[in-house]
Amino acid sequence: MIRNKTLKEVLIRFKDGEISSEEAEDQISGIRLDMIGECAKIDTGRNIRCGIPEVVLAENKDLNHLLSIVEKITKASGRCIASRVLLEQAESLKEFCEGAGFSYEYNAEGRMFVVSRISPPKKTGGIVGIITAGTSDIRVAEEAKVIAEEMGCVVKTAYDAGAAGIHRLFPAVRDLLDAHSFVVCAGREGTLPTIIAGLVDRPVIGVPVSVGYGFMGGGEAALASMLQSCAVLTVVNIDAGFTAGAYAALIANMAGGKNEE
Repeated sequence: MIRNKTLKEVLIRFKDGEISSEEAEDQISGIRLDMIGECAKIDTGRNIRCGIPEVVLAENKDLNHLLSIVEKITKASGRCIASRVLLEQAESLKEFCEGAGFSYEYNAEGRMFVVSRISPPKKTGGIVGIITAGTSDIRVAEEAKVIAEEMGCVVKTAYDAGAAGIHRLFPAVRDLLDAHSFVVCAGREGTLPTIIAGLVDRPVIGVPVSVGYGFMGGGEAALASMLQSCAVLTVVNIDAGFTAGAYAALIANMAGGKNEE
């Protein structure tokens, strides 16, 4: 098992005298849980323990709770990612960040909001390729893209390369062949991940997208199709861009780390 690069950074910081032995022990333990009143328990040790940062699901959250959680994570970890952020929530988060002196980026298409008081993550050497069948799938792909980038990966994309116009697919795949893992987002009948998995020798994660008409619309047909794939394929839940992006980044970071070492 490849050592978590974040753990290595903790040890280097301790060796260089930047943090105390108590701080190093606390971070290495990876079991930190910070309470925010009675509304939330924040897993600030997740990145150390699992290599995946804590992500706040903004959907259906009380605004005051959301702001409190974002502030706590940003102060504890240096960066905070909020997913499924609506435009109204994003405006409140921007105002909060400007008042707190935090920098921020809002990916409106992917509805991902990243707050930071430190530099962006160092590149790991991992490369993730993200492909969509159509433009309606880009919102889910962008969610995957942001989390993979936050995990230190270079992300290469090829959007609107769907199976209905198969001639569009091969140039897109050719440009992504150096990726260590692929995320493929598709709605309707969800064919594209199976096709990609039959073309490349890297892990492929299929993401069914809630796009489609009538019977088994809303991503259900795509999910069923991917689960029945005759190609070797990993499938996540409908619209689960975060899950796909994080899983692809874990794979890519292991491959990238091997290449670096």
